Amino acid sequence: MFRIYPTIPEGIHDVDEMRWDQVTEAFKAMDNVSLIYHLLYLDLFPIKDSYVAFLKRDNKAIERNPETINRLCGRLYEMGLDKIFEKCSEPKETNRQIGPLFRRWINSKALGIDPVGMNDFVKNNNNASLNRLIHEYDKAKSK
Repeated sequence: MFRIYPTIPEGIHDVDEMRWDQVTEAFKAMDNVSLIYHLLYLDLFPIKDSYVAFLKRDNKAIERNPETINRLCGRLYEMGLDKIFEKCSEPKETNRQIGPLFRRWINSKALGIDPVGMNDFVKNNNNASLNRLIHEYDKAKSK
């Protein structure tokens, strides 16, 4: 199992020094919009919240959702700058690393078989593994 999913913790996330200075200024000024805006540009947001992904995709939503921003900032102010920095620089969680690992292992031919596309997979009576990327390409091409 470890050969497929070598869950070795990665190093800490680097926090851009200039961006962190902007986070610090916004935090001290209690400028909620600026605080959220600058934190969203870091690799890792310090709070797990379902709205964060939405705000990252559409940062104009920051100004359209003041109650959400105030709620998030309330949590940030409770944490304090040191804890925010600690959370922003944490290593990537193990469960966030394993997504591509199985496909990478299969494509390494560790089972002694080549991953094949859907057409070859369906026609094959021998052991085979389906390469989903090829399958998706075949589907798109046939449309």
